Amino acid sequence: MGKSLTLKMTKSVSIHGQNFILHPTGAIFWEEEDLLLISDVHLGKISHFRKYGSAVPRQAILGNFEKLDEVCHFFNPQKIVFLGDLFHSALNKEWIYFEEWLQNISPEVILVEGNHDIISPLKYEALGIRIYEELVLQNFLLTHHPEERSGYFNFSGHIHPGVRISGLARQTLKLPCFFKSPGQMILPAFGEFTGKHILEPKKEDEVYVVTKDEVILLK
Repeated sequence: MGKSLTLKMTKSVSIHGQNFILHPTGAIFWEEEDLLLISDVHLGKISHFRKYGSAVPRQAILGNFEKLDEVCHFFNPQKIVFLGDLFHSALNKEWIYFEEWLQNISPEVILVEGNHDIISPLKYEALGIRIYEELVLQNFLLTHHPEERSGYFNFSGHIHPGVRISGLARQTLKLPCFFKSPGQMILPAFGEFTGKHILEPKKEDEVYVVTKDEVILLK
């Protein structure tokens, strides 16, 4: 599909003179750097649940890889930066799917380590993946845990941000979101079955709700 900016499913945001596109999968494309940001995929979590008896369908394992294919084909980036928690825990059979997925993409892949990333760095390095504790590009700080650092705008994950929306007849709906404060953007969890942490926005915050088909600025 290329880097089409015309589809209303995405939302464009300008930060410090740079242009970012928020995608319904929970990824962000940084136009000037030709770079895709993805956080909290938690590969292996579904297999972990199944191992211990959770009734999660086997087909769900492929859902994360289908989403990765979707957003990579949409933007065709030169680089992909995973903002931590790429894998949920120790090695399991989803690592094989990950190896196969890497063989079919062309971007350089970088991992900013998260608290769940306990797999040996040597395994990633063998696949050509570079690993960092944090990454600084221009005046942007890329981390797993949200950080506040003077002079930098921070992109992070970890929290799995969500927001509660109230409707008629007292219904409430919890949806994942991109949560933007003046110095920070927290990405929603990319992975399936990862849960949400409900945040309460302040006056200066912006909330971009994620649905299956579009990104919507809530406030």
